[in-house]
Amino acid sequence: MTQRCGFVAIVGRPNVGKSTLMNRILGQKISITSRRPQTTRHQVMGIKTEDDNQIIYVDTPGMHIMSKDRNKAINRFMNQAASQALRDVDCVVFIIDRTRWMPEDQVVLDKLTHVKAPVILAVNKVDWLEDKASLLPWLEQVGAKRDFAAILPLSAKHGTNVPELEAEVAKHLPESIHYYPDDQVTDRTQRFLVAELVREKVMRQLGDELPYQMTVEIEEFRETDRVTHISALILVERQGQKKILIGENGERIKSIGREARLDMERALGGKVMLNLWVKVKRGWSDDERALKSLGYHLD
Repeated sequence: MTQRCGFVAIVGRPNVGKSTLMNRILGQKISITSRRPQTTRHQVMGIKTEDDNQIIYVDTPGMHIMSKDRNKAINRFMNQAASQALRDVDCVVFIIDRTRWMPEDQVVLDKLTHVKAPVILAVNKVDWLEDKASLLPWLEQVGAKRDFAAILPLSAKHGTNVPELEAEVAKHLPESIHYYPDDQVTDRTQRFLVAELVREKVMRQLGDELPYQMTVEIEEFRETDRVTHISALILVERQGQKKILIGENGERIKSIGREARLDMERALGGKVMLNLWVKVKRGWSDDERALKSLGYHLD
């Protein structure tokens, strides 16, 4: 049979379920998730190989409108990373949230104006719809906004219609050799993935108290026969944020470390010894040089 291989960008505004969809397709956690917008900050590739098809999904940061509180170097980086992912892909999956059309959805649609690749519209979280009868007229309404290759209602969380989406994506794969080994599932290193797991736990536990001026840097990643030793530095911008992260008697940082370590052990398939530290690095999120040193660079 003929081998096929192609790149598929998953795009949408923040918090519509892009990372959840990619994790569902791959059957394992590659991209971190939380209920906070802009949890994803980088392009993350998820590779799925089945028989003669290899699909390379590119999870992207949510495209957002630059506003007074979102006008930092890190916001510009996330928008650029999402836009860059649209170049030279074979298919685009554009995700929206149920029957809500927000100004940022229009921003994404406008970005797709010059994309020649077929665009599939995925209407996510339909399991949350109270009025299911509203879905069909909405699909007709939103379908008039562009000539979509297909429109699919789905639930990334529960897997509803996700196989149908994969089948639709597969129709647009070009004939090609596979770019990655059949057993590879991401282009990201283990260091990157464990840093993201720590950041996920911070976002989930402190999403309301701690703004987005937080990132994670891995200082040590050392594997021995029985255990992987990991030291992670959590960077914040203000002393008050450091106090929140550590918590009373260090309870918050212990909880974050415990949850992150359990996820790391599942991901790495072995025992992990995790040490977390918190450091104040003022202004890092609006300093392009600092961002590059922390791994925020376009591929």
